[in-house]
Amino acid sequence: MSAKIVVGLDGGGSGNRAVDYAKKLAGQIGSCELILVYVIEWSPFTFQTPEENEERHKRREEEISAAQSRIIQPALDRLADEGIPIRGIVKHGDVAETLDRVAKQEKADQIVVARTSETGMIRRIFGSSTANLVMHSTVPVTVVG
Repeated sequence: MSAKIVVGLDGGGSGNRAVDYAKKLAGQIGSCELILVYVIEWSPFTFQTPEENEERHKRREEEISAAQSRIIQPALDRLADEGIPIRGIVKHGDVAETLDRVAKQEKADQIVVARTSETGMIRRIFGSSTANLVMHSTVPVTVVG
């Protein structure tokens, strides 16, 4: 049976650190699949006009396509020659909830994410996605510094 590791990407350097660590783990485990996931933040508390609601589906598709080409595909290309089974997923939603849901759906053994540099008022009001994931995940979470 092959292990599965969900890797949370953020579109920046910290996501690359998470991928590098997951690649190292996959090498140690042997038979392992990496599932790279990028979550486009979306809040159900966002208020939209009727015109925005009409355009919503189109914008969602455009955002998914952009994330796939700008974030997921470059990460997949980086790992293409490593001999590790990999695939990428783009979702909309709350980062912590979505990563945990993907891990459950995929029957993943763990989630690997990188610590972000969120500071100040934003963290105090909303908390950190990484902290929320660690506190509420149903599978083990490895946080890369």
